[in-house]
Amino acid sequence: MKKIAIVGLGYVGLPLGLQFSRSGAQVVGIDIDGSKVDALNSGRSYIKHISDASIAEQVDSGHLLATTDFSTISELDAVIICVPTPLNKNREPDISYIVDTGRRIAPYLHAGIVVALESSTYPGTTDEDLRGVLEAGSGLLAGKDFYLAFSPEREDPGNPQSVVASIPKVIGGYTPQCLAHAMAIYRIAVHTLVPVSSCRAAEATKLTENIFRSVNIALVNELKQVYQAMDIDIWEVINAAKTKPFGFMAFYPGPGLGGHCIPIDPFYLTWKAREYGHSTKFIELAGEINTHMPEYVIQRLSEALNKLRKPVNGSKILVLGLAYKANVDDDRESPSYVLMELLKQRGAEVAYYDPYVPVIKPTREHPQWAGLCSINWDQATISAFDCVLISTAHSCVNYHQLAEWAPLIVDTRNIMDGITQVVKA
Repeated sequence: MKKIAIVGLGYVGLPLGLQFSRSGAQVVGIDIDGSKVDALNSGRSYIKHISDASIAEQVDSGHLLATTDFSTISELDAVIICVPTPLNKNREPDISYIVDTGRRIAPYLHAGIVVALESSTYPGTTDEDLRGVLEAGSGLLAGKDFYLAFSPEREDPGNPQSVVASIPKVIGGYTPQCLAHAMAIYRIAVHTLVPVSSCRAAEATKLTENIFRSVNIALVNELKQVYQAMDIDIWEVINAAKTKPFGFMAFYPGPGLGGHCIPIDPFYLTWKAREYGHSTKFIELAGEINTHMPEYVIQRLSEALNKLRKPVNGSKILVLGLAYKANVDDDRESPSYVLMELLKQRGAEVAYYDPYVPVIKPTREHPQWAGLCSINWDQATISAFDCVLISTAHSCVNYHQLAEWAPLIVDTRNIMDGITQVVKA
């Protein structure tokens, strides 16, 4: 039985660890957050779409254990790193979590162990930055004494069809031997493996996947604004266009980009490209369009209120949906925070409703909202707002009630198509 450590038990690491455990591996989940460790060892989940039962089953079987102790790595066959890679305040890559994790695990590496990085990052992170701290801290050489690889995560939270075992896994090794040993580890849990020539090719694969989405979302966001000026419904156009069985893939507009990958990954390549004397104009333009979307939404909301002879200043606005996408509790990089801040700057009284995020936790980007609670869902509460702004369309929300209760609705997700008092934005 292979023994595998998963470092970082968040939206990527926890599902991966559960899949390895279900596949017969002995999994040690390592996280510096003691509350996560305690929850897992008690059979409790802290991620909405992962059930307590799925965790308790693996803990009770003895295949899954969580700890804050990195020294357990000395007894294991592989370490898979799934830590955050945010942008700093200057919108530049912050790989400090990767480097710090490398320093923590390095003293416990031993001959034959596999180290795989899954965190999204720029090409060169694995074979330069991570390899450097691992070799310096362990005295071992990658490709000779231990095996180093990069395998990008492909999580799609909230999608029941997105199952770790069935999503093809791209893997790149520092050397051919590194690739072979990494594939032997991942083959335990994943049905289809996609080997590539290097760690850098695997890192570039992840960036390409998310840049593709960012650029296409920017395109429909721009078209939405143009078609709105022409009194054409962008959602109607997309639904008609996607009936073409070739040459078109449907992407949908929204209030801005959210989540850990799409708003961040393109900037990783933009930053790294400068080192090679290249600019990424297309990617940067897409980023500008997507970043501007909250401003456009607030403009549409302001216009809708003006028609009712109400200014934004002094109005009570409810933002519906704080998570970055439907049916998940992940609020990282959510455009809802930007919308709330823009509304507050304009003098509005702002509240939010999200059954997946009952209380806002402290964040680096939006500390001022920490502790704010989701409002109650009832007619008296909802009808007291001058406008409801739909930012995230959770399927559990009763939109029929919303249509009956709210005097004005601004919908960025087309979830209320055909309702008379709805303004699309």
